[in-house]
Amino acid sequence: MSELTGLKGKVAVVTGAGRMRSIGRPIAVDLARAGCNVVLTGTGRAPEHYPQDEKDTGWRDIASVADEVRTAGAEALEVVSNVADPQAVDELVQATLKQFGRVDFVINNAGAARGSDRVPVTDLAIDDWHKVLNVNLNGTFYMSRAFGQAMIEQGEGGAIINISSIAGKLLPPNTAAYAASKAGIQALTASMAQETGRYNIRVNAICPGIIDTYRMDEIGRDENWQRMLKMIPLGRAGTGEDIANMVTFMCSDQGAWISGQSYNVDGGHVVQH
Repeated sequence: MSELTGLKGKVAVVTGAGRMRSIGRPIAVDLARAGCNVVLTGTGRAPEHYPQDEKDTGWRDIASVADEVRTAGAEALEVVSNVADPQAVDELVQATLKQFGRVDFVINNAGAARGSDRVPVTDLAIDDWHKVLNVNLNGTFYMSRAFGQAMIEQGEGGAIINISSIAGKLLPPNTAAYAASKAGIQALTASMAQETGRYNIRVNAICPGIIDTYRMDEIGRDENWQRMLKMIPLGRAGTGEDIANMVTFMCSDQGAWISGQSYNVDGGHVVQH
């Protein structure tokens, strides 16, 4: 394939971009290498809550990722923001337009932390249900709505990419809030794509499988981890870079006729579409 085109000088917004071992960071850096200026958001985590490897390396959340974006030759804007707050999302749109004057790509990657929601529905706390849905599904809606409006007004098309999960297709037990939020993202993606196509705005979702990030730390890398890997036909966990490669392609000219889809990027783990 020839070099990806249509990315230089464009502006990409990547939410949930502050973790060192993550999906958001590689997405931001790969888009920067392709020529995009990047707006990075995170929740402003307190350093005492960082994983040990981030503490050991002096990690600075979105500020560290912004340094990598600039090293790649692109401009970066760091914004502490909360996708579950509609007002904060509106302020993020304004900050993006004030800094760069345009927006072309929105990567809805922010997600609720894995936590006490991983229990049967009959044991699921209502607050945990709302937390997961507010960040994952409502946050994706708020971002898509506000930035979609900005793209329509801009009149130059664009792309929205929602980071979902294969859990939104597998719908496994003890993950009702998470799986429902991700299935909802896929429905939102499909519906919005049919609405915004006339404005040349593409909307797609990526459904990662088992990705080796900090979110897997509570599972560990022992026998349970090895059992999980055996479910993957290609025999390994994914990396953030595997997801970033797909995101950059779908933002490029070469992905210009793709919309309304929810693609599994999972090493062959899931075949449901």
